[in-house]
Amino acid sequence: MNPAGFSGQMWRAWAIAKKDIRIYYIKGPVLIFGVFMPLFLFLAFLMGSRQLPLSFLISGLVGMSLFFTATAVSPAIFPWEGQAKTLERLASCPVTVEAIVFGDMIASTLFGIGITVITVIIGLVLGLTLVHGITLLAAILLAACCFSAIGMLLAVPPTNVPSNIMMLSSLIKFPLVFISGIFIPLEQMPAWGLALAFFSPLTYFTDLVRYAFTDTHYFPVLADITALAVFTLMFSVVTMFLHKRTMPKRM
Repeated sequence: MNPAGFSGQMWRAWAIAKKDIRIYYIKGPVLIFGVFMPLFLFLAFLMGSRQLPLSFLISGLVGMSLFFTATAVSPAIFPWEGQAKTLERLASCPVTVEAIVFGDMIASTLFGIGITVITVIIGLVLGLTLVHGITLLAAILLAACCFSAIGMLLAVPPTNVPSNIMMLSSLIKFPLVFISGIFIPLEQMPAWGLALAFFSPLTYFTDLVRYAFTDTHYFPVLADITALAVFTLMFSVVTMFLHKRTMPKRM
């Protein structure tokens, strides 16, 4: 195996992901913005929307859980490492910027999947029937990759102050939640809201989750999966490109 080749960089990316898991999963901002925030939003909406079916509400919780958790770790890793002066040590190793970014994305993806599986289990315990399990599994894996790429994209500004990135992250994530059909069904949205929903990857994931639990959907299933795949590829490519440009500014 050539340590400088692609496979060698993938092993380094996995080592970075394991480091992130050990250090950052239990950080306060990650737990607050990734776990408690979607839970509190869901509970607040549940108390004010008792007329909506449980399948709609749990599908929204699954969507929010994956979106918030997968974008909670990655935005803050670079600022934290910049503060601790560990980013310079990492950059001095025989590892590419792409491998560093990919390692952070792996950690975010696994965190998102882990928390989302818990919310799916909650739905099953409450009596929901999983109609399309394979579709739900594929949607979670694809959306977790997409949302982790969004998280890394939010970390592009070369700042070593985590609160700056978290504020920027919240400013972008909350509007996406409210236009993505989580709280308001897409068929009940005004025309301008539906037009905005087309540009949110969370829209297509939530639609797939509802299809998995209720066998109903707004967009064709293949269109949902294709949209998520396109968003994942686009965000990943842009994230890698921008981090290669901004990484020297962090040193």
